[in-house]
Amino acid sequence: MRWFILSLLCCLPLPALAHPHVFIDTGLEFLVDDAGNLTHVRVTWAYDEFYSLLVLEDMRLDQDADGVLTEAEEQFLSGFDAQWVEGYNGDLVIRMGEIDIPLSGPLEPQATTEDARIVTTHLRAIEGDPVPADALSIKAFDESFYTAYELNRPVTISGPSACEIARDDPDIDAELAQMQAFLLSLDADFDLEENDIPLVGEKFATEIKLSCPAT
Repeated sequence: MRWFILSLLCCLPLPALAHPHVFIDTGLEFLVDDAGNLTHVRVTWAYDEFYSLLVLEDMRLDQDADGVLTEAEEQFLSGFDAQWVEGYNGDLVIRMGEIDIPLSGPLEPQATTEDARIVTTHLRAIEGDPVPADALSIKAFDESFYTAYELNRPVTISGPSACEIARDDPDIDAELAQMQAFLLSLDADFDLEENDIPLVGEKFATEIKLSCPAT
């Protein structure tokens, strides 16, 4: 779907409107305790081939170009994407109703390669009061849409067997139509660079709904 979205965005008059530059296949593992509380989320990011190549070349890894890292190279690569600036949410939002659930920064970062693509994992801990794993909404997205996240790797639960996951994929055609309608409504002399650029990343994000019956 990534190239479908990119091709359609390129057809729109978007000289300054954000469009993806990095594509990440994403997986999520929800860790739920025996009391039915969400305690952690393990995040998997599989970077696109081109971005992976740039990172490996910049870090002088995989010098034999076989797409496989040595153990030492994996250790060196681990954490390269876990050096977050203050305030960065890790492009992951968990909500209970209208409330954003606070998450820790990245823990236990690991990295490897699969088919010449960099694949990393990190753990996010739920912070503050216990959060019942019921009626939670989870989205992985970059609001600026510089990075496009696609939830096409496993989304799983480690915990009570009664927990369930529901998935709500975005209507790409409808969102693109709304974006095009917005652009066509602007005056010809409207300068996107001097005005607020719409943040469209969440509109293209898949929503995961997590529900675990109270124990």
